[in-house]
Amino acid sequence: MTEKILNTRKNGLGMLFFWGLIYLLSIGLLICGGILMDEGMVLGIPVFVVGIIWVCIGWIPFLGLKLLNPGEALVLTLFGNYIGTLKGDGFYWVNPFCTAVNPAAKTKLSQSGDVDSGAKPAVMFTAQGASVNVSEAANKKISTKIMTLNNARQKINDCLGNPVEIGIAVTWRVVDTAKAVFAVDNYKEYLSLQCDTALRNIVRIYPYDVAPNIDTTGDGQADDGSLRGSSEIVASRIREEIQDKVFEAGLEVIEARITYLAYAPEIAAVMLQRQQASAIIDARKMIVDGAVGMVEMALNRLSEGGTVELDEERKAAMVSNLLVVLCGNRDAQPVVNSGSLY
Repeated sequence: MTEKILNTRKNGLGMLFFWGLIYLLSIGLLICGGILMDEGMVLGIPVFVVGIIWVCIGWIPFLGLKLLNPGEALVLTLFGNYIGTLKGDGFYWVNPFCTAVNPAAKTKLSQSGDVDSGAKPAVMFTAQGASVNVSEAANKKISTKIMTLNNARQKINDCLGNPVEIGIAVTWRVVDTAKAVFAVDNYKEYLSLQCDTALRNIVRIYPYDVAPNIDTTGDGQADDGSLRGSSEIVASRIREEIQDKVFEAGLEVIEARITYLAYAPEIAAVMLQRQQASAIIDARKMIVDGAVGMVEMALNRLSEGGTVELDEERKAAMVSNLLVVLCGNRDAQPVVNSGSLY
C-alpha cells in the first residue's frame, strides 16, 4: 500500500465557522418552533422537530476537525478503507466518520521523540528497549520527526566466542505512513526487534580486537577488522542491515552508532590481563630492537675509529653487558675496570 497525501483538506477554520453557524441556526429554529407552538401555530411543530434533531446531531461534523503540528501526520480510514494521510501542519476538516489509525500509538521507544498525548501512563511495560503506555487516551498522530532509539545493551559472542556487551543508538524516521501503519503490526516494536537482530548478526562477524586469520568482509581474505578498531564500518553495516529489514515498514534509518562496547563482566578481568600481557610483549620487542641497534652501532663505531681491537670473546661480553644495561628494568650498577682488558 502506497501513501496518499490529502492536500486539499486545509479548510478547518472555514468549516468550523460554517458548522458553528448551522448549529446556532438550529438553536434558533428550536426557539422559534417553541414560540410558534405556544401561539398555537401548526408550523411550529416541524420547525421545533428540525431544530431539536439538529441540536442532538449537530456536533457530529465537528468531529472532522483535525489539528496537526509540524512533524505530525494522521492516517485516515473510512469504514475500513484507507482514504489518505494528512501530512504537514494545519487545521483540517475531513469526513467526521473517518477514523485515525496508529497501532503504535501506545508504544514509546526509549529516548525517542514520539508525539506525546499529554496523558500520564497508567502502567509501563519494558521489553527490548520499548515500553507500552496503557493509557486509554492514546494519540493517533504519527510523528514524522527524526527520532532516536536506544535499545538495551546486548550480550553477544563475537566471532572468537568471547561474550561482548554492546549497545547502539539508531536515528530513524517514518517516511511512508501507510506502510508503517498497514504493512506491520506495530512499526515501533518491529524496528526495535530488527535493531536487536541486526546487531547480533553483525557483531558475530567481528572479533573484539584484531585477530589473525579472521575474514570480516566476506572476500575470503584475512583482514584487520574488529569491533574496537572498525567501529565506523561496523555501525555502517548495522545501519544497512536494519534499513533492509524496515524498508517495507516505511521507515528510514538515518544513522546507527555504537554507544557502548566492552567485554562481558565474567571475562573482562581475564581479557584485561591478556591485553596487558600483549602490551608488555610489544614494549619488550621495541626495547630489544632498539638495544640491538644501539649495540650494533657501538661495535661499528669502535671498529671504524680503531679505538680498541676486540676479539670475538670480548665482543660477546660487551654485547651481553650492553643488552643487560639497555633492556634491564632497573638502573645498572657500573663496575670500573682500571686494569687491562686481557
